[in-house]
Amino acid sequence: MIETRELTLRAGARLLVEHLDWRVNAGESWCVIGPNGAGKSTLLRTLAGLRPPDAGAVDLAGKPLAAWPLPALARERAYLAQARGDAFAYRVIETVLMARHPYHADRYWEGSDDHAAAEEALRTLDVLHLAQRDVRTLSGGERQRVAIAALLAQDTPLLLLDEPAGALDLAHQVAMTKLLAGLCRERGKAVVSVGHDLNLAWSGATHALLLHGDGRWRAGPVPEVMRADLLGACLGHPIAVIEHDGRTIFLPAAPSAEPVVRRVQ
Repeated sequence: MIETRELTLRAGARLLVEHLDWRVNAGESWCVIGPNGAGKSTLLRTLAGLRPPDAGAVDLAGKPLAAWPLPALARERAYLAQARGDAFAYRVIETVLMARHPYHADRYWEGSDDHAAAEEALRTLDVLHLAQRDVRTLSGGERQRVAIAALLAQDTPLLLLDEPAGALDLAHQVAMTKLLAGLCRERGKAVVSVGHDLNLAWSGATHALLLHGDGRWRAGPVPEVMRADLLGACLGHPIAVIEHDGRTIFLPAAPSAEPVVRRVQ
């Protein structure tokens, strides 16, 4: 689906990621974990083609990312930014319909297929009842769900999401996590998602990429990478992993504690 080769990312003079050799396959859901400023959003923008690598290369579907024409690229990957601003009074349905633009080809106006895709995406995110609302009047959580609906309506094989759980309440965080996992498992899509909630990441992801923010990284299946010692070293704080009633729960440990796994009966 998408692959990086010897990818290096910098923020000014600061090294963020060095020599990242990484591959995301169809059907995989990746969580990107790291402290603030580690390069998570920079990596996502680079994968989306919005920022050139400082060194190395990114290939999408076997072709260099820079070689993709923009309309074709928009049919291959969808990107959810961490923040957005709404300067104009678009209705919710119009906001989601904009995501269908890559499929218009030589027609200017959207068709019935675009409306069906937009309405289905709004229904999936539990915001269809807001379709005629001005996006500027929505709460933060409602606006986030509309943004994710637009991502779904774009209907691409690769989804890149920067903190999709931001502003969502607990019920919609869980629903969104299940939705993304289901898209990978049932429809063969690939997801790369940045987030800070380790429990959501564990419950929805198949793989994890840890970014330390100093060039170092580690990637692999969730059980191999989301370990207490590795997470504690990456995040700069000891992590306790509790196994209870068939569930794995991540908690911050006392600052002086060593990373630990506890099994509670």
